[in-house]
Amino acid sequence: MKLKCIIVDDEPLSRNFLKRFCEKSERADVKGTFANATDAILYLESNEVELIFLDVEMPGINGFQMLDHLSNLPEVIMTTSKTDYAFTAFEYNVTDFLKKPVDYNRFIDALNKAEESYKNKPAPGEKRDIVIKSNGDYVRIDYDDILYVEGMGDYVKYVTPDKTYITHSTLRAVEDTVCKTNFLKVHRSYIVNIKKINQLTDNNININGVNIPVSKSNKAELLEKLRTT
Repeated sequence: MKLKCIIVDDEPLSRNFLKRFCEKSERADVKGTFANATDAILYLESNEVELIFLDVEMPGINGFQMLDHLSNLPEVIMTTSKTDYAFTAFEYNVTDFLKKPVDYNRFIDALNKAEESYKNKPAPGEKRDIVIKSNGDYVRIDYDDILYVEGMGDYVKYVTPDKTYITHSTLRAVEDTVCKTNFLKVHRSYIVNIKKINQLTDNNININGVNIPVSKSNKAELLEKLRTT
């Protein structure tokens, strides 16, 4: 696989290093290099790439502001001399974050991630994960890993096969956020992943050994979802 990519960095030396690394790897096809985000955005309006190597701090539009201008994001590997931006990069769901000066082996690790992510990229508009704050840490949870979500007043509990995460939120907010295709609110206190249901009885479903009540008002929609999902 050879990913079509561009390099956006206001430092000529950094652009040249990244281009040489791409050529050396023979796995990234550099379609253009840009010294500022504005020129890169103009290029992307009429050209498609699968990967962007993107500097954070640039004159004018910075790296994160550039991402805000793009409707469909390719894989993004951000580069910077500071680590202060790592969390913001995490929030933008970038593929990887490289600290300058970039080491070639670390570059290859990032490229491996980009290739894997590209192969498993969801369709445009489809979101596959959610970021929550639990116990003071920000955590990214794959939708496919969520068994169910339980509302507990001003808090909600995300339950996965391996771990439970509690965060300050409401079940209504979760309902507006999670993927509508595979999730359904079956009770005033529960949203479940339809694909994780092991058993359905008259008033309950079983997910991973846990019995979850089903409201009468939600049962018809649940049965329809089970037939079509």
